[in-house]
Amino acid sequence: MRSFLHVIWQYLRAFFVIWLCLYAGRGVAWLLPIAIPASILGMLLLFILLSANILPLAWVKPGCNLLIRYMALLFVPISVGIMDHMDILSAQFAPIVISCAVGTLIVLMTTGMVAQRMDNRHSRRLEGKDE
Repeated sequence: MRSFLHVIWQYLRAFFVIWLCLYAGRGVAWLLPIAIPASILGMLLLFILLSANILPLAWVKPGCNLLIRYMALLFVPISVGIMDHMDILSAQFAPIVISCAVGTLIVLMTTGMVAQRMDNRHSRRLEGKDE
């Protein structure tokens, strides 16, 4: 019974910390003059807390593992909601496809350029050490 309560406590703590970061992100989004989704800010806050070792990973890991395990199931309501607006999506199909393609190309090109710059910088450092 004691281990069962311990597991329940771990899940509750994990979900509470994730929820707290989400609502802190909402507060930050409300304060910012630009429109950034609160969920993104909340996840960024959670990332910063975990990276700085302010928040122990063990506190959020059980909840995160559970959410990741059932992530596909969590997309079902969104998919059903999209089907309700199929007429709008079909009317705007070309702009949606074009923006997705252009966005993908921009991400690929940016990633390639950053990787190339990092590789060049790394190569120059290695050449400097070999001399």
